[in-house]
Amino acid sequence: MMYKKLYKNRFEIFLITQLTILFGSLFFPFDFFEYKLLPILYLVSIGAGILMISKNKKLTWFFIILFGIAATVFGFDMIARKQNSENLIIRLSIYFIFHVFVTWNIIKQVWKAKRVTKNVIIGLMSGYISLGFLAFFLFMSIELTNTEAFRGFLMENSSDINLRSDSLLYYAFITLLTIGYGEIVPAIPIAQKAAILVGLVGQFYMVIITAVVIEKYIRHSSADAEK
Repeated sequence: MMYKKLYKNRFEIFLITQLTILFGSLFFPFDFFEYKLLPILYLVSIGAGILMISKNKKLTWFFIILFGIAATVFGFDMIARKQNSENLIIRLSIYFIFHVFVTWNIIKQVWKAKRVTKNVIIGLMSGYISLGFLAFFLFMSIELTNTEAFRGFLMENSSDINLRSDSLLYYAFITLLTIGYGEIVPAIPIAQKAAILVGLVGQFYMVIITAVVIEKYIRHSSADAEK
């Protein structure tokens, strides 16, 4: 009974975890949020993602194993009270794989929905935010494996990995939204191509997925009005 209720609200739960990760630092002390709460929130997001795809048993067990690995890696860092770069890359890889599968699953559920319900709208929002996180994990991996892959005064003002990750999270969503203020720029070819890819995917999502949902809503609203 509890599972059915949670599954029914799976899109809302996942969206709440995403928004908390993005904007939690507005409501909590910076050090506490960045060093203590944020890694836990990422683990919670994996749990919410497991709920999202729980109808697929094989995929669910795959994510449960990923959850265990991520929790173990995070635990080691907490005990050592420092960010291990190798552990961070492992964690980023896990989060990247997770968001690839979950984002694809959300898009499929939204795409196949016959009617535009509250869940479809929230799923549409969650899918777009997931693309931003995918971009962040991609950019962060590039930054960790390539020296000065991204430059700009937001990157140069701190050597702290948490502050740099905050800057790249900001850059990921700004690039997805195709705004581009110029505080961070991709400085090497692989970073530049990644930025192009993120911008294209963001536009494709808005033009194709969002347009399909709007078309369904208009079509069914018109049909209901004629009855």
